[in-house]
Amino acid sequence: MAEGGAFSLESVVKRAGELWERVVDFDNLLKAWESARKGKRYRYEALMFANRYEERLVELQNRLIWGEWQPKGFTSFPVYKPKYRLIEAPYFSDRIVHHALHRVVEPVLDKRFVYDSFACRKGKGIHAASLRVQHHLRSSERLGCPGWVLQADIRGYFNHIRHPELKTLISRRIKDARILDLWWKIIDSGGAYGVGQPIGALTSQLSANIYLDALDHYCKDDLGIKRYARYMDDWLIIGESKETLERLKSHLEKWLLVELGLELSKWSIYPASRGIDWAGYRIWSTHIRPRKRNIKNARQRIKAQARRGDELSVKTSLASFEGYTRNCSAHKTTQAIRTEASKILNPLADSETI
Repeated sequence: MAEGGAFSLESVVKRAGELWERVVDFDNLLKAWESARKGKRYRYEALMFANRYEERLVELQNRLIWGEWQPKGFTSFPVYKPKYRLIEAPYFSDRIVHHALHRVVEPVLDKRFVYDSFACRKGKGIHAASLRVQHHLRSSERLGCPGWVLQADIRGYFNHIRHPELKTLISRRIKDARILDLWWKIIDSGGAYGVGQPIGALTSQLSANIYLDALDHYCKDDLGIKRYARYMDDWLIIGESKETLERLKSHLEKWLLVELGLELSKWSIYPASRGIDWAGYRIWSTHIRPRKRNIKNARQRIKAQARRGDELSVKTSLASFEGYTRNCSAHKTTQAIRTEASKILNPLADSETI
């Protein structure tokens, strides 16, 4: 990281130590195994590990304690919605190690994150993100300024995280050498030539938050930006004028490249009165609506399930959609989707049955 005005945590963060014993504690490994198998307990690897799991956990514990554990690599598969991504998931036994590490270090690191970072954090998420942006819009309006929005994301974010800078940021917060040695093994097992982290690993999500936490603190602490929010690599700033945000965008674009080796993928500056399409919602100071694409996808999925006669899946999907829309203006939309599915499942019924 560059010196002289560049972001630094050393003056504000007391590094955490003595965490290793908690990572390799058997109870922690047991809970990590339980977390790692959620939604995957009937997959071959998970079933094989479950057979004599206590013995396998003790073996894993010993390899960690003796410093003999090494990552086995990743399995890869493509995902095409909402856009193409190559998912690289760790093998099951490695997943347990990732969870064991994450369980111990994440609470320590989370305390250092700014309030306005919302991805992959307990008590945060898309609902909190949308409400926070609405709060920023309202506070801007109370000052008599309708506001302008600078919105941007990072080009191929996970694939461009540089290992040296990531390790520097982590080591400014964690000082336990054995923790760092384990984490370096995980980091170095992903990407190529010291760049990139795999999408699909729990530790990658935490590393990605740490990496752009540097941007968060730079914007909030060094530049004094009040109306800022980030959801992983999607971030926005609400400012007083288009000209101010244009200068700020140019400055931050250079800062990201120099400090973190990152480039902007998409960016735009527009009046806040248009509404902000961010974190799965369309946000105004007066109301929040679900994103049109999400409504379309939910409607198509639920109608397809109804045509198959899969009432249980329809109920599950409806509950999920209602959870997504619970904090926004979407009652009529939800009722319409429910009615459509009900009519497909029960074409002769006079009223909703689901």
